[in-house]
Amino acid sequence: MGSKIAKAAFLVTAVMFFAILALDIAIPTLVLCTMALSTWLVSLDLPVARKYGGEAA
Repeated sequence: MGSKIAKAAFLVTAVMFFAILALDIAIPTLVLCTMALSTWLVSLDLPVARKYGGEAA
């Protein structure tokens, strides 16, 4: 009986470890993708953001 409990505890521990490992990779990736997208959006040359001739800068 003790070995079944030990195996179940090991299984739960292993599952938790690999789930946390996946989050450890996914969350920084999501942050970096968000940062790259925001940089791309800021660098777009949108006609709405342009000032037309005659206006002071």
